[in-house]
Amino acid sequence: MIRNVVFDIGWVFVHLDHQPFLDFLSAHGAQAPDLNSVLVRIALEDHECGRMDGQGLLERCAALAPRPMSLEAAHASWVGMFELQPRMVDLARRLSERYRVHLLSNIGDLHWAHLRREYQIDRIGHGALPSFEAGCMKPHEGIYAEAERRFSLSPAETVFIDDRAENIEAARRRGWHGIVHAGYESTVESLRGLGVAC
Repeated sequence: MIRNVVFDIGWVFVHLDHQPFLDFLSAHGAQAPDLNSVLVRIALEDHECGRMDGQGLLERCAALAPRPMSLEAAHASWVGMFELQPRMVDLARRLSERYRVHLLSNIGDLHWAHLRREYQIDRIGHGALPSFEAGCMKPHEGIYAEAERRFSLSPAETVFIDDRAENIEAARRRGWHGIVHAGYESTVESLRGLGVAC
């Protein structure tokens, strides 16, 4: 029986449009042909694992560009990429009336603070574990173990919803159930298949 429903945030509760951020970097002379190349150069993993704070991330963004940029403008561009998905948020709020609902996301302190401020994302369910607090990122086993510890999760009673198959596979290796999120309807159908009342 499922008692715990754990949600990822990115591409589940919010969609992301990275192009304005890339355009912002390009406008300051940075080579920003694609997102992945930029994220490697600014060491996003260090940020999302809590080894580098938001100030450090913004400074690395600024260092990519030959033309000066204000850190305030870089911050606005970095946090301005989200589009809320109200149906998924409503689903989580409904589920939290019957189940323990938690959030587990690869995210740094800048995006976390923004999502808390703009969307009260931290008020969804019964607790959240952002990766920068856990000190590691999905699909590393440690973040799932920390979620189990922090939220008293029994793996067999827990389902994880995430848009990335490798993150779901890592959860399943610990005995969790998993749903690869592709959209509201398919996720609801999968939850119902596990006996979850949606």
